[in-house]
Amino acid sequence: MSEISTRRFAAFGFLRDLASRWDLAAFVVVVGLIAFLGEAARGLFVPLSQLAMAPMSLDPVHLPEYAARTTLRMLAALVVSLVFTLTYATWAAKSERAGKLLVPILDILQSVPILGFISVTYVFFMSLAPGRVIGAEFAAIFAIFTSQAWNMAFSFYQSLRTIATELSEAADSFRLSPWMRFWQLEVPFGLPALVWNMMMSMSGGWFFVVASESISVGRTTVVLPGVGSYIALAIERKNLAAIGWAIATMLLVILIYDQLLFRPLVAWVDRFRVEQEPGVREPQSWALTMMRRSRLIQAAKLAFHAAVLWTSRAAKRTEPPRAAAAGSGRRGDLLWVLLVAAAVALGVRHLVGGMIEQTSTTEALHVCELALLTMLRVFVLIALASLVWVPVGVWVGLRPRVAQFVQPLAQFMAAFPANLLFPIAVYGIVAWKLKPDVWLSPLMILGTQWYILFNVIAGAAALPAELRYASANFGVKGWLWWRRVALPGVLPYYVTGAITASGGSWNAAQVAELVSWGDTKVEAKGLGSYIADAAAAGNFHRIVLGVGVMSLFVVALNRLFWRPLYYYAERKYRLT
Repeated sequence: MSEISTRRFAAFGFLRDLASRWDLAAFVVVVGLIAFLGEAARGLFVPLSQLAMAPMSLDPVHLPEYAARTTLRMLAALVVSLVFTLTYATWAAKSERAGKLLVPILDILQSVPILGFISVTYVFFMSLAPGRVIGAEFAAIFAIFTSQAWNMAFSFYQSLRTIATELSEAADSFRLSPWMRFWQLEVPFGLPALVWNMMMSMSGGWFFVVASESISVGRTTVVLPGVGSYIALAIERKNLAAIGWAIATMLLVILIYDQLLFRPLVAWVDRFRVEQEPGVREPQSWALTMMRRSRLIQAAKLAFHAAVLWTSRAAKRTEPPRAAAAGSGRRGDLLWVLLVAAAVALGVRHLVGGMIEQTSTTEALHVCELALLTMLRVFVLIALASLVWVPVGVWVGLRPRVAQFVQPLAQFMAAFPANLLFPIAVYGIVAWKLKPDVWLSPLMILGTQWYILFNVIAGAAALPAELRYASANFGVKGWLWWRRVALPGVLPYYVTGAITASGGSWNAAQVAELVSWGDTKVEAKGLGSYIADAAAAGNFHRIVLGVGVMSLFVVALNRLFWRPLYYYAERKYRLT
């Protein structure tokens, strides 16, 4: 064969390899995602008045466009939540001084209802782009972010606090810089639990998507095209067929992003498990196989690794001497104290002070009474959810094949908005004259009980194989196995999920304690219905009072009950 023929054959082989099925599949997926983003982002900079000129329609033909817009908002909020998690949770876990303030702030933030966030931040986001749709989009994305970020931050914080001692010693032996330690040890160690919480966050966003896409503050109402606003319109018009179409659309969207995003992530992070048990089938994903065999995506992966190494070398060059670092640490302590004092003084002056001046003792006591009723519901519901989902989560987590089938089903159940059950709840309570204070309560836990399930599954999957083999060799079975092996092993993960579920239940009270179907409204006594009424009336004073009391109760519960339980689990059942 001549040299020219050899070159032509080699070139043809290269082109054939480059145009392999995996590269073609990756190309189709990437181009499809770009087209999806372009279609969903169309019209962001048009005036808000055009939304009124093209009102929402219950025709199912519009659902693909609505689903694209909703999914884009949720993915944008998930990216922001991930950045928030990797920065905020790391700061809280690594700095003892900062953690004493940041963790309570996180407790407060997860308890603040979305209606409270919207009422305070809506004007700010609209001022960023006056009269434009993109301002309302920012407000909706931020509202979804507030339903996604807190459990992810708690999960990553818990992972950083429970890193095995031998792994930390290995990182010290290799003299990893703080930057490389973060990417080579801490992020991989926390990824398995974080991915499960990302799935929960994505699904949990559907629970509040109605409130985020149909923004109503006082007399101002902005309805953004999306599945959430479609559901709100269907409820208003009592259209059961439209609700059925919305459920089918949600199921399809969840299956798509499960196949393209979360299943590849679950299969990929399996490599970061502390214990790799031989003979156990790894989670499979066709999308992950495509990414691994595609040269295009592998090139992007190498570029990312090169960027991480470059930033690590840059961080080493700028690392301050120890003496200077000690001096800057003392200055940082002083600056931190001044910032905290200034923030507290500002909050007392502008928020607490004004609320105290306008609040009578009778109203304050009434709000505290409502908070006690909501707290009782939260305690009972968390206890019942724990009894059901802890055993199920342990059973699923120890069986990777079962987890693959449970994963999309659990995502759909977690994404099922309580609003879709309003017809059943209202009809049953009105027809059978039931007590709303009791029968509306299950709606509070509908979207938050899955935090417990997802975290317990992640904890059971992380149990070391040696621990399970040892218990089997010693014949530890039945209740003794649960008491000595399973429950201690998943306790840190369970507490993380229970804290988030508790805070999410307080948040969900605004949706569950005041439900409507058309013109019929059913209300349960509680703090959630108090805040919902205040938001509908545009009464900022009552919103602040309700949110303040809710935050106070949540922080007190976390400080007196959940945090001591968390530190006990972290200290006694940490894998060392």
